[in-house]
Amino acid sequence: MSGLLATIAPLEIDIHPGEHPEWHVLGMTLNADTIWCTLVAGAIVVGLGLILRRQLVKKTAGNVPTKLQILWETIVKEVQTQVEDNLGRVHPYVVPLAVALFFFILIANWLELIPSELNKDVHALPAPTADTNLTYAMAVLVIVSVWVYGIRTKGVKGYFRHFIEPYPVLLPLNILEELVKPITLALRLFGNIFAGGIMLGLIAGLVAWKIGPVPVGGVLSFLADILWKLFDMFIGLIQAFIFSLLTVLYFGMAAAGHGDEHGHDDEQDEKAPELAA
Repeated sequence: MSGLLATIAPLEIDIHPGEHPEWHVLGMTLNADTIWCTLVAGAIVVGLGLILRRQLVKKTAGNVPTKLQILWETIVKEVQTQVEDNLGRVHPYVVPLAVALFFFILIANWLELIPSELNKDVHALPAPTADTNLTYAMAVLVIVSVWVYGIRTKGVKGYFRHFIEPYPVLLPLNILEELVKPITLALRLFGNIFAGGIMLGLIAGLVAWKIGPVPVGGVLSFLADILWKLFDMFIGLIQAFIFSLLTVLYFGMAAAGHGDEHGHDDEQDEKAPELAA
């Protein structure tokens, strides 16, 4: 056993997590790979939307819906159903936002699974969600939209009243909770995707591993790479779902209690045609 261990070559893996090629513009430092990968992911989502839009036009002529259209309509309908069943009716803006965020984050998470190594240190398509600059930007977009929605739904006094509920003494904790929401939303996504990128770097470093003169690292790296990428796809899917789900929940919480005062009237309005018949 000691002889076998002596033949195992020490393995040194050199990775640099968190480092990005940079652009310097007007005294600002920009992470170049995050920018171009964000544009790539966004272009894919927009492109799929345009293709779907063209197919929707064809459907009006009596043609059979395509698989892409059926998939999209199924997802949107399911999200709409789950939102209305659990939160009631929310603003029409919420479901499209959640669906768009889901597909954008999913594609952004999966970009790093595409082999695109320019050299051993540069990956042309890293996941842009492994950079906090993007995850914080999306979290700020969501939370600001939630605040605007809550104020427009309840009014300024009605919305800010929830900070002193159920007891005024909880005001500091309620404010802290509101400020922490975008931070946890951003870091949850960043942490999982960033860790996945590190694992891919470690697995790639196994290629040079040898036991004596036998190069076993290539086989181990190949097998581990396939298994981890399958697992990483699942993690990317789950994180996109969680981000979108929390977005919907935050909108639901912002409007919570608004329909209570009018719920009885709404039910009466819905029953009125039946009674008249």
